[in-house]
Amino acid sequence: MRRKFSVGLVFLLTVVMLGSAVPGFAQDNELRVTWWGSQARHDRTIEVIEMYEAETGIDISYEFAGFGDYWTRLNTQAAGDELACVIQQDYRYISEWQSRDLLMPLDQFVEEGVIDVSSIDQSVLDSGSVDDELYALSLGSNSQTIIIDVDAFEEAGVELPAADWTWADFEAIALQIHEETGIWAIGPTLPEIALWQSLYLGYGKNVYNEDGTGLGYDDDQPLIDYFSMIIRLQDEGAVPTQEEAAEFIDAGPEGTPIVTGRAAMDYRWSNQVIAVAEAAGEDRNFILWTLPRPVEGNSQNFIKPSMFFSITADCDNPEEAARFINFFVNDLEANEVLLAERGVPISTVVAEHLLPLLSPIDANTFEFLAMVAEDPAPLMPPDPPGAADLRDNVYTPLFVEPVLFKLISVEEGAQMLRDEAAFVLGENE
Repeated sequence: MRRKFSVGLVFLLTVVMLGSAVPGFAQDNELRVTWWGSQARHDRTIEVIEMYEAETGIDISYEFAGFGDYWTRLNTQAAGDELACVIQQDYRYISEWQSRDLLMPLDQFVEEGVIDVSSIDQSVLDSGSVDDELYALSLGSNSQTIIIDVDAFEEAGVELPAADWTWADFEAIALQIHEETGIWAIGPTLPEIALWQSLYLGYGKNVYNEDGTGLGYDDDQPLIDYFSMIIRLQDEGAVPTQEEAAEFIDAGPEGTPIVTGRAAMDYRWSNQVIAVAEAAGEDRNFILWTLPRPVEGNSQNFIKPSMFFSITADCDNPEEAARFINFFVNDLEANEVLLAERGVPISTVVAEHLLPLLSPIDANTFEFLAMVAEDPAPLMPPDPPGAADLRDNVYTPLFVEPVLFKLISVEEGAQMLRDEAAFVLGENE
């Protein structure tokens, strides 16, 4: 976290202490911004903030954290009416935050031209809308990906899979990689809740029903089969056990198994790959690959907003907040610094401008999103209120951990998840 006091702010405090009024100065010349991310994101964002300060004279204080700590802090700030004006927002939480009256609609700033959307596709704008009002502007497009260490695959004598590979293909490859190299096939990411959601996209289903009060699928067998596969891979040593996974709970990109050479693959969102590649170093040969899919099933890859900027409902200086968001999304020099770290830029003008400047992994990210766009799964609505409760208090502690520690069977875990989802999500009716 960083709190900055400029010469101008010191002057303001001095004037106030002397009893003189300078109406509107603090409101017009200060802004708070907060986001989550890796050190690579922090460094790039801070540099762009400093560019904006130099160009406008606005004094920006900022805060940042890792993803988990970020939401704990943000909810605490919301409870105390202490939210920053500009907050980084996630697709899964937009509906919930809008329903709590914590976000300000951005439509007026678009209509007035403060935020320029002329080079942004309507579908991208719609992804930040709730009830036909724009509450968040995407900062980039991304998709889930399997990062492949090409050299590890070559060492194991494994060819790169087809773009439409299946989970059966994945299991066979994982076992071969471990047998030939002795390293894990992939880090401890297969139980991630987003992969549960994507798994059912492969069957054309949303994990949540339309009114968000329960699960949206009737058949637990795909989930049972998926976690049975994870257990088989754990038993063979091809993926970390739950005990081994504990080592990586707080590990940043620098400590992930693919970076340290302990795994041949990693699961990430595509905008996170830059941080992983930077941590690994220029001599590593990583590429982005599609998620496996069910046998005879559909693609599990959808294109979503990587994250958004929103303006909070009680922001004292919303127009300046809107100008800052516009600068972040549309300024060419700013995006030369950001360089698609939050995903492929939503402005076609910015994306085209960056193409000659991209590193190999940046360029591969653009290519990967283009490949996904040829056969995408549909983007489902934002998670319903209660989904965060389900994730934090049910999915991991009551389903994933007991199943993978073999305290309960996969079948028992799937039924428990169904029952608890009906209870937790049903409370939001």
